[in-house]
Amino acid sequence: MNARRERNLREMGLAPVWRLRERQAQGATREASAEAPAAEAASATSATAPAKAPALARKPAIPAPALGLTVRAAAQNPADDRTARILQMDWAGLKTAVKDCQACGLRKTCTKTVFGVGDEHADWLLVGEAPGAEEDARGEPFVGQAGRLLDSMLAAIDLKRGENVYICNVLKCRPPGNRNPEPGEVAQCAPHLVRQLELIRPKLILAMGRFAVQALLATEASIASLRGRLHRYQGVPLVVTYHPAYLLRSLPDKAKAWEDLCFARRTLLALQSQAAPPT
Repeated sequence: MNARRERNLREMGLAPVWRLRERQAQGATREASAEAPAAEAASATSATAPAKAPALARKPAIPAPALGLTVRAAAQNPADDRTARILQMDWAGLKTAVKDCQACGLRKTCTKTVFGVGDEHADWLLVGEAPGAEEDARGEPFVGQAGRLLDSMLAAIDLKRGENVYICNVLKCRPPGNRNPEPGEVAQCAPHLVRQLELIRPKLILAMGRFAVQALLATEASIASLRGRLHRYQGVPLVVTYHPAYLLRSLPDKAKAWEDLCFARRTLLALQSQAAPPT
């Protein structure tokens, strides 16, 4: 472990636990292959995958969440002209559409829209829930204490905000008082996120927090029950983990989030090794 990474882990009070997990992850990384993520997914009750691809966890046979038009539904069923237009926009048009959006009442109460930030051709796409007060003030996702924790977590697996990483939220406007997103708000904002995914074309999605997970996977299952398995959204491998703001309130779950990050890294390394031409 290099000094910078050890400093990041020590600042989070996780160095002993995370160092142990990291050694395990490094051992698995050296053996990265199609079987690595498949082993992680072995606990899924029913898993299918193409030949030599990481095993995928089937979506649990449970009712869809009460989130109105989910992100998945927006992609598969563009129900109106507005959705169809959004799904054809380039980056400039999409950013303007988000800034000027009046589809729900959130734009009237927020200070700034929070579109997203990072490498627009990133392999890693991190999706959170909704902007908080600091994000609303600055117009950037994951700032403040939760953002600093996220940056430290990324640094621990040799990633950095803006470098091969793109970060955004399901909602682009802050709900008043940081309340939970409402179904209609998720429905109106879903096409924006769908188009971001299509433009970025990430190799892996990290869904952080309950609302991001429910919107992307169309499930009411808990994060705890979905962790440690590989899912897919629109054909893109997806890993479930906790939101950094939640981790600030629940310190024991930081070690679980570290496991999720190591699993995500191993998965991407395995996928990249499959895609690489033979030497």
